[in-house]
Amino acid sequence: MNNKRILIWHRNDLRLHDRKPIDRALKEKAQIIPFYCFDERQFKQTSYGFPKTGKYRAKFLLESITDLRNSLKKLGSNLIIRKGLPEKIIPAIAQQLNIDEVYYQEEVTSEEIAIEKSLKQALSQIEIKVKTFWGITLYHPDNLPFEINRLPELFTNFRKEVEKKSIVDPTFPTPQKLPPLPDIEIGEIPQLADFGLEEPVFDLRSVLQFKGGENEGIARLNDYFWEKDNLKIYKETRNGMLGSDYSSKFSAWLALGCLSPRFIYEQVQKYETERFKNDSTYWLIFELLWRDFFRFIGAKHGNKIFYLSGLQGLDILWKEDWKRFQLWQEGMTGYPLVDANMREIAATGFMSNRGRQNVASFLTKNLGINWIMGAEWFESLLIDYDVCSNYGNWNYTAGVGNDARGFRYFNIAKQSRDYDRHGDYLRHWLPELASVPGDKIHEPWKLSQEEQKRFGVIIGVDYPRPVVDFFKSVQDNEKIYNAATSSV
Repeated sequence: MNNKRILIWHRNDLRLHDRKPIDRALKEKAQIIPFYCFDERQFKQTSYGFPKTGKYRAKFLLESITDLRNSLKKLGSNLIIRKGLPEKIIPAIAQQLNIDEVYYQEEVTSEEIAIEKSLKQALSQIEIKVKTFWGITLYHPDNLPFEINRLPELFTNFRKEVEKKSIVDPTFPTPQKLPPLPDIEIGEIPQLADFGLEEPVFDLRSVLQFKGGENEGIARLNDYFWEKDNLKIYKETRNGMLGSDYSSKFSAWLALGCLSPRFIYEQVQKYETERFKNDSTYWLIFELLWRDFFRFIGAKHGNKIFYLSGLQGLDILWKEDWKRFQLWQEGMTGYPLVDANMREIAATGFMSNRGRQNVASFLTKNLGINWIMGAEWFESLLIDYDVCSNYGNWNYTAGVGNDARGFRYFNIAKQSRDYDRHGDYLRHWLPELASVPGDKIHEPWKLSQEEQKRFGVIIGVDYPRPVVDFFKSVQDNEKIYNAATSSV
Protein backbone atom coordinates (compact mmCIF):
# COMPACT_ATOMS: atom_id res chain seq x y z
CA MET A 1 0.00 0.00 0.00
CA ASN A 2 1.24 3.49 -0.79
CA ASN A 3 0.57 6.50 1.41
CA LYS A 4 -2.36 7.77 -0.67
CA ARG A 5 -5.62 8.20 1.21
CA ILE A 6 -9.00 8.37 -0.52
CA LEU A 7 -12.21 9.25 1.30
CA ILE A 8 -15.23 7.56 -0.29
CA TRP A 9 -18.40 9.46 0.51
CA HIS A 10 -21.34 7.07 0.45
CA ARG A 11 -24.66 8.60 -0.57
CA ASN A 12 -27.37 6.62 -2.38
CA ASP A 13 -24.90 3.81 -3.01
CA LEU A 14 -25.01 1.81 0.22
CA ARG A 15 -23.35 -1.38 -0.99
CA LEU A 16 -19.99 -2.97 -1.72
CA HIS A 17 -20.84 -4.82 -4.95
CA ASP A 18 -20.51 -2.99 -8.28
CA ARG A 19 -18.83 0.10 -6.79
CA LYS A 20 -16.44 1.80 -9.20
CA PRO A 21 -15.04 4.24 -6.59
CA ILE A 22 -13.95 1.34 -4.37
CA ASP A 23 -12.55 -0.59 -7.32
CA ARG A 24 -10.60 2.46 -8.52
CA ALA A 25 -9.20 3.21 -5.06
CA LEU A 26 -8.09 -0.41 -4.59
CA LYS A 27 -6.32 -0.38 -7.96
CA GLU A 28 -4.44 2.71 -6.82
CA LYS A 29 -3.48 0.76 -3.69
CA ALA A 30 -4.81 3.61 -1.58
CA GLN A 31 -6.01 3.59 1.99
CA ILE A 32 -9.79 3.81 1.70
CA ILE A 33 -11.77 5.90 4.18
CA PRO A 34 -15.51 5.01 3.89
CA PHE A 35 -17.73 7.84 5.11
CA TYR A 36 -21.45 8.55 5.49
CA CYS A 37 -23.13 11.74 6.66
CA PHE A 38 -26.69 12.00 7.90
CA ASP A 39 -27.53 15.32 6.29
CA GLU A 40 -29.82 17.17 8.69
CA ARG A 41 -31.58 18.90 5.77
CA GLN A 42 -33.02 15.56 4.69
CA PHE A 43 -34.92 15.35 7.98
CA LYS A 44 -36.62 18.73 7.80
CA GLN A 45 -40.01 19.38 6.18
CA THR A 46 -41.20 19.54 2.58
CA SER A 47 -42.67 22.78 1.25
CA TYR A 48 -46.15 21.59 2.30
CA GLY A 49 -45.06 20.68 5.81
CA PHE A 50 -44.62 16.90 5.62
CA PRO A 51 -41.55 15.19 7.11
CA LYS A 52 -39.06 15.11 4.22
CA THR A 53 -37.85 11.68 5.29
CA GLY A 54 -40.63 9.88 7.13
CA LYS A 55 -40.29 7.07 9.64
CA TYR A 56 -40.50 4.16 7.17
CA ARG A 57 -37.72 5.34 4.87
CA ALA A 58 -35.64 6.59 7.80
CA LYS A 59 -35.78 3.16 9.42
CA PHE A 60 -34.83 1.50 6.13
CA LEU A 61 -31.92 3.95 5.81
CA LEU A 62 -30.63 3.24 9.32
CA GLU A 63 -30.80 -0.50 8.63
CA SER A 64 -28.91 0.00 5.37
CA ILE A 65 -26.17 2.00 7.07
CA THR A 66 -25.87 -0.64 9.81
CA ASP A 67 -25.56 -3.36 7.16
CA LEU A 68 -22.90 -1.41 5.24
CA ARG A 69 -20.88 -0.81 8.40
CA ASN A 70 -21.05 -4.51 9.33
CA SER A 71 -19.92 -5.53 5.83
CA LEU A 72 -17.01 -3.10 5.93
CA LYS A 73 -15.94 -4.37 9.35
CA LYS A 74 -15.86 -7.95 8.04
CA LEU A 75 -13.39 -6.79 5.38
CA GLY A 76 -11.12 -5.10 7.94
CA SER A 77 -12.44 -1.55 7.55
CA ASN A 78 -15.32 0.46 9.03
CA LEU A 79 -17.72 3.27 8.19
CA ILE A 80 -17.10 6.73 9.63
CA ILE A 81 -20.44 8.32 10.49
CA ARG A 82 -21.31 11.92 11.17
CA LYS A 83 -24.49 13.96 11.41
CA GLY A 84 -24.60 17.45 9.91
CA LEU A 85 -23.62 19.13 6.63
CA PRO A 86 -21.33 16.98 4.45
CA GLU A 87 -19.84 20.00 2.66
CA LYS A 88 -18.50 21.17 6.04
CA ILE A 89 -17.71 17.83 7.69
CA ILE A 90 -15.85 16.20 4.78
CA PRO A 91 -13.23 18.97 4.41
CA ALA A 92 -12.61 18.87 8.17
CA ILE A 93 -12.06 15.10 8.13
CA ALA A 94 -9.96 15.42 4.97
CA GLN A 95 -7.61 17.82 6.75
CA GLN A 96 -7.55 15.76 9.93
CA LEU A 97 -6.58 12.57 8.05
CA ASN A 98 -4.44 14.14 5.29
CA ILE A 99 -6.80 12.87 2.60
CA ASP A 100 -5.49 13.13 -0.98
CA GLU A 101 -8.76 12.67 -2.88
CA VAL A 102 -12.50 12.46 -2.24
CA TYR A 103 -14.60 10.07 -4.35
CA TYR A 104 -18.38 10.09 -4.56
CA GLN A 105 -21.30 9.15 -6.78
CA GLU A 106 -22.82 12.17 -8.49
CA GLU A 107 -26.51 13.00 -8.39
CA VAL A 108 -28.65 15.02 -10.81
CA THR A 109 -31.20 17.05 -8.83
CA SER A 110 -30.83 20.52 -7.37
CA GLU A 111 -30.41 19.91 -3.65
CA GLU A 112 -27.73 17.28 -4.18
CA ILE A 113 -25.94 19.28 -6.88
CA ALA A 114 -25.80 22.35 -4.63
CA ILE A 115 -24.11 20.27 -1.91
CA GLU A 116 -21.63 18.85 -4.43
CA LYS A 117 -20.75 22.34 -5.64
CA SER A 118 -20.20 23.62 -2.10
CA LEU A 119 -18.08 20.58 -1.26
CA LYS A 120 -15.90 20.98 -4.36
CA GLN A 121 -15.29 24.64 -3.53
CA ALA A 122 -14.36 23.84 0.07
CA LEU A 123 -12.01 21.03 -0.98
CA SER A 124 -10.35 23.09 -3.71
CA GLN A 125 -9.46 25.74 -1.14
CA ILE A 126 -7.46 23.14 0.78
CA GLU A 127 -6.09 21.58 -2.44
CA ILE A 128 -7.83 18.24 -2.19
CA LYS A 129 -8.88 16.60 -5.44
CA VAL A 130 -12.36 15.31 -6.19
CA LYS A 131 -13.40 12.47 -8.49
CA THR A 132 -17.07 11.84 -9.27
CA PHE A 133 -18.58 8.61 -10.56
CA TRP A 134 -21.86 7.59 -12.16
CA GLY A 135 -23.37 4.47 -10.66
CA ILE A 136 -27.12 4.70 -10.15
CA THR A 137 -28.52 3.63 -13.54
CA LEU A 138 -28.44 0.47 -15.62
CA TYR A 139 -26.89 2.26 -18.58
CA HIS A 140 -23.94 4.59 -18.13
CA PRO A 141 -24.43 8.00 -19.81
CA ASP A 142 -21.24 7.41 -21.81
CA ASN A 143 -22.88 4.37 -23.41
CA LEU A 144 -26.07 6.12 -24.51
CA PRO A 145 -26.49 6.72 -28.27
CA PHE A 146 -27.10 10.43 -27.62
CA GLU A 147 -25.91 13.21 -25.35
CA ILE A 148 -28.05 13.83 -22.25
CA ASN A 149 -29.18 17.19 -23.66
CA ARG A 150 -30.49 15.36 -26.74
CA LEU A 151 -32.26 12.62 -24.79
CA PRO A 152 -35.58 11.66 -26.45
CA GLU A 153 -38.57 13.12 -24.65
CA LEU A 154 -40.70 10.00 -25.10
CA PHE A 155 -39.84 6.81 -23.24
CA THR A 156 -40.57 4.54 -26.20
CA ASN A 157 -38.10 6.42 -28.39
CA PHE A 158 -35.51 6.33 -25.60
CA ARG A 159 -36.00 2.60 -25.03
CA LYS A 160 -35.78 1.63 -28.72
CA GLU A 161 -32.59 3.60 -29.28
CA VAL A 162 -30.92 2.32 -26.12
CA GLU A 163 -31.88 -1.33 -26.69
CA LYS A 164 -30.60 -1.15 -30.25
CA LYS A 165 -27.35 0.75 -29.77
CA SER A 166 -26.21 0.64 -26.13
CA ILE A 167 -24.54 -1.92 -23.90
CA VAL A 168 -24.70 -2.49 -20.16
CA ASP A 169 -21.25 -2.39 -18.57
CA PRO A 170 -20.27 -5.41 -16.46
CA THR A 171 -20.40 -5.04 -12.69
CA PHE A 172 -17.30 -4.22 -10.67
CA PRO A 173 -16.07 -6.97 -8.33
CA THR A 174 -16.98 -6.96 -4.66
CA PRO A 175 -13.85 -6.34 -2.56
CA GLN A 176 -12.61 -9.26 -0.48
CA LYS A 177 -10.45 -7.22 1.87
CA LEU A 178 -10.03 -3.54 2.71
CA PRO A 179 -7.26 -1.65 4.50
CA PRO A 180 -7.91 -0.67 8.14
CA LEU A 181 -8.89 2.88 9.02
CA PRO A 182 -6.45 5.36 10.56
CA ASP A 183 -7.02 6.50 14.11
CA ILE A 184 -10.28 8.49 14.12
CA GLU A 185 -13.54 8.56 16.01
CA ILE A 186 -15.86 6.25 14.08
CA GLY A 187 -19.16 7.79 15.16
CA GLU A 188 -22.44 6.22 16.24
CA ILE A 189 -25.38 5.35 14.02
CA PRO A 190 -28.22 7.63 15.16
CA GLN A 191 -31.63 6.47 16.32
CA LEU A 192 -34.96 7.45 14.78
CA ALA A 193 -35.67 9.56 17.87
CA ASP A 194 -32.62 11.67 17.02
CA PHE A 195 -34.55 12.89 13.97
CA GLY A 196 -37.79 13.38 15.87
CA LEU A 197 -39.29 10.22 14.38
CA GLU A 198 -41.10 7.38 16.12
CA GLU A 199 -40.34 3.71 15.53
CA PRO A 200 -42.83 2.36 12.97
CA VAL A 201 -44.84 -0.64 14.08
CA PHE A 202 -44.85 -3.41 11.48
CA ASP A 203 -48.35 -3.87 10.10
CA LEU A 204 -49.17 -7.53 9.51
CA ARG A 205 -51.17 -6.55 6.42
CA SER A 206 -47.99 -5.30 4.73
CA VAL A 207 -46.89 -6.95 1.47
CA LEU A 208 -43.38 -7.45 2.82
CA GLN A 209 -41.32 -6.73 5.90
CA PHE A 210 -38.81 -4.48 4.18
CA LYS A 211 -35.41 -4.37 5.82
CA GLY A 212 -32.63 -2.14 4.56
CA GLY A 213 -29.17 -3.18 3.48
CA GLU A 214 -27.19 -4.78 0.68
CA ASN A 215 -27.42 -8.24 2.19
CA GLU A 216 -31.20 -7.99 2.58
CA GLY A 217 -31.53 -6.76 -1.02
CA ILE A 218 -29.51 -9.68 -2.37
CA ALA A 219 -31.52 -12.06 -0.19
CA ARG A 220 -34.75 -10.68 -1.66
CA LEU A 221 -33.40 -11.15 -5.19
CA ASN A 222 -32.36 -14.72 -4.46
CA ASP A 223 -35.76 -15.46 -2.94
CA TYR A 224 -37.73 -13.93 -5.81
CA PHE A 225 -35.58 -15.23 -8.68
CA TRP A 226 -34.04 -18.46 -7.56
CA GLU A 227 -35.97 -19.90 -4.61
CA LYS A 228 -39.54 -19.06 -5.65
CA ASP A 229 -38.88 -18.90 -9.41
CA ASN A 230 -41.15 -15.85 -9.73
CA LEU A 231 -39.23 -14.05 -12.47
CA LYS A 232 -40.78 -16.18 -15.21
CA ILE A 233 -44.28 -14.89 -14.34
CA TYR A 234 -43.32 -11.29 -13.50
CA LYS A 235 -45.15 -9.70 -16.44
CA GLU A 236 -48.42 -11.49 -15.60
CA THR A 237 -48.35 -10.66 -11.89
CA ARG A 238 -46.67 -7.21 -11.77
CA ASN A 239 -49.99 -5.33 -11.66
CA GLY A 240 -51.05 -7.09 -8.48
CA MET A 241 -51.61 -5.32 -5.18
CA LEU A 242 -51.81 -8.06 -2.56
CA GLY A 243 -49.04 -10.33 -1.30
CA SER A 244 -45.25 -10.35 -1.33
CA ASP A 245 -44.54 -11.79 -4.76
CA TYR A 246 -46.74 -10.08 -7.35
CA SER A 247 -43.67 -7.94 -8.16
CA SER A 248 -39.98 -8.00 -7.34
CA LYS A 249 -40.15 -5.20 -4.69
CA PHE A 250 -36.53 -4.35 -5.50
CA SER A 251 -37.32 -0.62 -5.64
CA ALA A 252 -36.50 0.16 -2.00
CA TRP A 253 -33.02 -1.37 -2.26
CA LEU A 254 -32.45 0.27 -5.64
CA ALA A 255 -33.42 3.68 -4.27
CA LEU A 256 -30.63 3.67 -1.67
CA GLY A 257 -28.21 1.82 -3.90
CA CYS A 258 -28.24 -1.33 -1.75
CA LEU A 259 -28.78 -3.17 -5.03
CA SER A 260 -27.06 -2.25 -8.27
CA PRO A 261 -29.31 -2.29 -11.36
CA ARG A 262 -26.42 -3.87 -13.29
CA PHE A 263 -26.22 -6.66 -10.73
CA ILE A 264 -29.94 -7.30 -11.22
CA TYR A 265 -29.39 -7.26 -15.00
CA GLU A 266 -26.65 -9.87 -14.73
CA GLN A 267 -28.84 -12.04 -12.50
CA VAL A 268 -31.64 -11.83 -15.08
CA GLN A 269 -29.18 -12.92 -17.78
CA LYS A 270 -28.07 -15.80 -15.60
CA TYR A 271 -31.71 -16.77 -14.96
CA GLU A 272 -32.43 -16.70 -18.69
CA THR A 273 -29.45 -18.98 -19.33
CA GLU A 274 -30.07 -21.42 -16.49
CA ARG A 275 -33.86 -21.37 -16.09
CA PHE A 276 -36.16 -19.54 -18.45
CA LYS A 277 -36.27 -16.68 -20.96
CA ASN A 278 -39.58 -15.05 -21.89
CA ASP A 279 -41.49 -11.76 -21.89
CA SER A 280 -41.38 -11.66 -18.10
CA THR A 281 -37.60 -11.79 -17.86
CA TYR A 282 -37.41 -9.01 -20.44
CA TRP A 283 -40.07 -6.98 -18.63
CA LEU A 284 -38.06 -6.64 -15.45
CA ILE A 285 -35.27 -5.03 -17.49
CA PHE A 286 -37.94 -2.91 -19.19
CA GLU A 287 -38.90 -1.54 -15.76
CA LEU A 288 -35.25 -0.77 -14.98
CA LEU A 289 -35.19 1.19 -18.24
CA TRP A 290 -38.09 3.34 -17.01
CA ARG A 291 -36.03 4.09 -13.92
CA ASP A 292 -33.07 5.08 -16.13
CA PHE A 293 -35.32 7.26 -18.28
CA PHE A 294 -36.59 9.27 -15.31
CA ARG A 295 -33.04 9.70 -14.01
CA PHE A 296 -31.74 10.96 -17.36
CA ILE A 297 -34.77 13.23 -17.79
CA GLY A 298 -33.92 14.70 -14.40
CA ALA A 299 -30.35 15.26 -15.59
CA LYS A 300 -31.57 16.88 -18.82
CA HIS A 301 -34.29 19.14 -17.45
CA GLY A 302 -33.05 19.91 -13.94
CA ASN A 303 -35.50 21.77 -11.73
CA LYS A 304 -38.30 21.64 -14.29
CA ILE A 305 -39.44 18.29 -12.89
CA PHE A 306 -40.29 20.13 -9.64
CA TYR A 307 -42.15 23.02 -11.26
CA LEU A 308 -45.92 23.14 -10.82
CA SER A 309 -46.19 23.65 -14.60
CA GLY A 310 -44.04 20.55 -15.15
CA LEU A 311 -41.93 19.72 -18.15
CA GLN A 312 -44.65 20.96 -20.49
CA GLY A 313 -44.92 24.35 -18.81
CA LEU A 314 -48.71 24.14 -18.39
CA ASP A 315 -50.25 26.74 -16.09
CA ILE A 316 -53.12 24.61 -14.83
CA LEU A 317 -55.35 26.13 -12.14
CA TRP A 318 -54.74 23.52 -9.48
CA LYS A 319 -56.67 23.60 -6.21
CA GLU A 320 -55.14 23.44 -2.74
CA ASP A 321 -58.19 22.01 -1.03
CA TRP A 322 -56.75 20.75 2.25
CA LYS A 323 -60.03 19.23 3.44
CA ARG A 324 -60.29 16.96 0.41
CA PHE A 325 -56.54 16.37 0.36
CA GLN A 326 -56.79 15.07 3.91
CA LEU A 327 -59.60 12.69 2.90
CA TRP A 328 -57.27 11.40 0.16
CA GLN A 329 -54.37 11.04 2.63
CA GLU A 330 -56.50 9.14 5.13
CA GLY A 331 -58.20 6.88 2.59
CA MET A 332 -61.66 8.35 3.16
CA THR A 333 -62.68 9.43 -0.36
CA GLY A 334 -65.51 6.92 -0.74
CA TYR A 335 -63.73 5.21 -3.65
CA PRO A 336 -62.52 1.85 -2.27
CA LEU A 337 -59.54 1.36 -4.59
CA VAL A 338 -58.18 4.81 -3.74
CA ASP A 339 -58.90 4.42 -0.03
CA ALA A 340 -57.35 0.96 0.28
CA ASN A 341 -54.13 2.09 -1.38
CA MET A 342 -53.88 5.27 0.66
CA ARG A 343 -54.37 3.34 3.88
CA GLU A 344 -51.71 0.88 2.79
CA ILE A 345 -49.06 3.55 2.20
CA ALA A 346 -49.95 5.29 5.48
CA ALA A 347 -49.64 2.04 7.43
CA THR A 348 -46.60 0.52 5.67
CA GLY A 349 -44.73 3.07 3.54
CA PHE A 350 -45.38 1.04 0.39
CA MET A 351 -47.96 0.82 -2.37
CA SER A 352 -48.05 -1.08 -5.65
CA ASN A 353 -47.29 0.64 -8.94
CA ARG A 354 -50.89 0.07 -10.02
CA GLY A 355 -52.11 1.71 -6.83
CA ARG A 356 -49.80 4.70 -7.24
CA GLN A 357 -51.13 5.41 -10.71
CA ASN A 358 -54.74 5.24 -9.54
CA VAL A 359 -54.43 7.42 -6.45
CA ALA A 360 -52.37 10.02 -8.34
CA SER A 361 -54.93 10.08 -11.14
CA PHE A 362 -57.75 10.54 -8.62
CA LEU A 363 -55.99 13.40 -6.84
CA THR A 364 -55.26 15.31 -10.04
CA LYS A 365 -58.07 14.37 -12.44
CA ASN A 366 -60.98 14.01 -10.00
CA LEU A 367 -60.08 16.30 -7.10
CA GLY A 368 -58.07 18.71 -9.27
CA ILE A 369 -55.59 19.14 -6.43
CA ASN A 370 -52.04 20.44 -6.86
CA TRP A 371 -49.97 17.41 -7.85
CA ILE A 372 -46.93 18.63 -5.88
CA MET A 373 -48.87 18.08 -2.65
CA GLY A 374 -49.28 14.44 -3.67
CA ALA A 375 -45.66 14.11 -4.76
CA GLU A 376 -44.44 15.47 -1.42
CA TRP A 377 -46.75 13.12 0.49
CA PHE A 378 -45.23 10.21 -1.40
CA GLU A 379 -41.73 11.61 -0.78
CA SER A 380 -42.44 11.62 2.94
CA LEU A 381 -43.93 8.15 3.21
CA LEU A 382 -42.42 5.88 0.57
CA ILE A 383 -39.74 3.41 1.61
CA ASP A 384 -38.64 3.29 -2.02
CA TYR A 385 -38.69 7.04 -2.68
CA ASP A 386 -36.50 7.96 -5.63
CA VAL A 387 -36.54 11.66 -6.44
CA CYS A 388 -36.48 11.35 -10.25
CA SER A 389 -38.92 8.45 -10.48
CA ASN A 390 -41.33 10.03 -8.00
CA TYR A 391 -41.48 13.45 -9.62
CA GLY A 392 -41.25 12.00 -13.13
CA ASN A 393 -44.27 9.78 -12.51
CA TRP A 394 -46.25 12.60 -10.91
CA ASN A 395 -45.46 14.87 -13.89
CA TYR A 396 -46.77 12.15 -16.16
CA THR A 397 -49.95 11.40 -14.19
CA ALA A 398 -50.77 15.09 -13.69
CA GLY A 399 -50.54 15.58 -17.47
CA VAL A 400 -47.62 18.02 -17.31
CA GLY A 401 -44.79 15.60 -18.11
CA ASN A 402 -42.88 15.16 -21.33
CA ASP A 403 -44.44 11.74 -21.94
CA ALA A 404 -47.97 12.79 -20.95
CA ARG A 405 -50.82 12.03 -23.36
CA GLY A 406 -53.22 14.87 -22.76
CA PHE A 407 -55.94 14.52 -20.15
CA ARG A 408 -55.61 10.82 -19.32
CA TYR A 409 -57.38 9.52 -16.24
CA PHE A 410 -57.96 6.17 -14.61
CA ASN A 411 -61.53 4.91 -14.31
CA ILE A 412 -61.23 3.92 -10.66
CA ALA A 413 -64.19 1.50 -10.53
CA LYS A 414 -63.05 -0.24 -13.74
CA GLN A 415 -59.46 -0.44 -12.51
CA SER A 416 -60.75 -1.93 -9.27
CA ARG A 417 -62.62 -4.66 -11.14
CA ASP A 418 -59.77 -5.28 -13.57
CA TYR A 419 -57.01 -5.65 -10.98
CA ASP A 420 -58.89 -6.77 -7.85
CA ARG A 421 -61.74 -8.68 -9.43
CA HIS A 422 -62.92 -10.44 -6.28
CA GLY A 423 -62.24 -7.47 -4.00
CA ASP A 424 -59.65 -9.30 -1.89
CA TYR A 425 -57.31 -6.30 -1.74
CA LEU A 426 -60.16 -3.95 -0.82
CA ARG A 427 -61.32 -6.20 2.03
CA HIS A 428 -57.73 -6.51 3.21
CA TRP A 429 -57.45 -2.76 3.82
CA LEU A 430 -61.08 -1.68 4.31
CA PRO A 431 -62.48 -3.77 7.16
CA GLU A 432 -65.72 -1.76 7.16
CA LEU A 433 -66.45 -3.21 3.70
CA ALA A 434 -65.31 -6.76 4.49
CA SER A 435 -68.84 -8.17 4.48
CA VAL A 436 -69.82 -6.63 1.13
CA PRO A 437 -69.88 -9.57 -1.29
CA GLY A 438 -68.49 -10.03 -4.78
CA ASP A 439 -68.65 -7.26 -7.32
CA LYS A 440 -70.63 -4.89 -5.12
CA ILE A 441 -67.56 -3.86 -3.11
CA HIS A 442 -66.12 -1.86 -6.01
CA GLU A 443 -68.96 0.70 -5.93
CA PRO A 444 -70.46 0.56 -2.42
CA TRP A 445 -72.38 3.82 -2.92
CA LYS A 446 -74.72 1.85 -5.19
CA LEU A 447 -75.81 -0.46 -2.37
CA SER A 448 -79.53 -0.22 -1.59
CA GLN A 449 -80.68 0.62 1.93
CA GLU A 450 -81.65 -3.02 2.40
CA GLU A 451 -78.23 -4.24 1.21
CA GLN A 452 -76.46 -1.81 3.51
CA LYS A 453 -78.34 -3.18 6.51
CA ARG A 454 -77.74 -6.77 5.42
CA PHE A 455 -73.98 -6.23 4.95
CA GLY A 456 -73.60 -4.11 8.10
CA VAL A 457 -72.24 -0.99 6.41
CA ILE A 458 -74.18 2.26 6.25
CA ILE A 459 -72.78 4.50 3.51
CA GLY A 460 -72.13 7.94 4.94
CA VAL A 461 -71.74 6.49 8.45
CA ASP A 462 -69.54 3.38 8.42
CA TYR A 463 -67.91 4.18 5.08
CA PRO A 464 -67.92 7.60 3.40
CA ARG A 465 -70.00 8.63 0.45
CA PRO A 466 -67.92 9.51 -2.66
CA VAL A 467 -66.26 12.88 -2.14
CA VAL A 468 -67.00 13.79 -5.77
CA ASP A 469 -69.13 12.50 -8.62
CA PHE A 470 -66.58 10.56 -10.63
CA PHE A 471 -67.41 11.47 -14.23
CA LYS A 472 -68.60 14.99 -13.50
CA SER A 473 -65.35 15.74 -11.67
CA VAL A 474 -63.38 14.35 -14.61
CA GLN A 475 -65.28 16.61 -17.02
CA ASP A 476 -64.80 19.69 -14.83
CA ASN A 477 -61.06 19.13 -14.48
CA GLU A 478 -60.65 18.33 -18.16
CA LYS A 479 -62.07 21.78 -18.98
CA ILE A 480 -59.48 23.36 -16.68
CA TYR A 481 -56.72 21.28 -18.29
CA ASN A 482 -57.84 22.12 -21.83
CA ALA A 483 -57.94 25.83 -21.00
CA ALA A 484 -54.30 25.60 -19.92
CA THR A 485 -53.19 23.68 -23.02
CA SER A 486 -55.03 26.01 -25.41
CA SER A 487 -53.16 29.02 -24.01
CA VAL A 488 -49.70 27.51 -24.57
